[in-house]
Amino acid sequence: MLEKIIHLDKELFVFLNGLGSETFDGLWLAITKQFYWTPFFLVVFYFLQKKIGWKNFGFYVLFVAVLILVCDQTANLFKDFFQRLRPCNDEEIKHIIRIVKSSDTFSFFSGHAANSMATTVFTFFILRKEYKWAYLLFLFPLIFAYSRIYLGMHFPGDILAGYACGAIFGFACYKLYAKYILRKA
Repeated sequence: MLEKIIHLDKELFVFLNGLGSETFDGLWLAITKQFYWTPFFLVVFYFLQKKIGWKNFGFYVLFVAVLILVCDQTANLFKDFFQRLRPCNDEEIKHIIRIVKSSDTFSFFSGHAANSMATTVFTFFILRKEYKWAYLLFLFPLIFAYSRIYLGMHFPGDILAGYACGAIFGFACYKLYAKYILRKA
């Protein structure tokens, strides 16, 4: 059963990765770097600060830092345990895929997907009642994580597992934030 899932994961990866073209490689290399998302983050931070105030925004930043640390370390533990090769290093498919970027580290699960989903879930739950458009925040982890497939760095299963982990940690972080920070405000 696990072998069938891995096979389907590789087939889906080959299809999605194959949708790319050299024309857009630079764009996707930029998308995968958090730095280029700074304008988006600043807009979100503006709306957050407006809703929760400076003090609670300071706590929000602290919670996000801890959340990213926990997601990163959890992803690293999983990578070291499962030791799944990245698509760019997988002997079975690396000769038929587009490799735009490579890495020698392991693949399962995606820390980029976990971090982006965790911070998005956490932020969404804070903003959802105030702003109808808050669901649009989920475009960030979708685009950001797809860049990892496009570049040849992660399988779709790595992304989905990262999303699941991130969503769980992001929701738990929101619950703690709501209980200890928002309730006191």
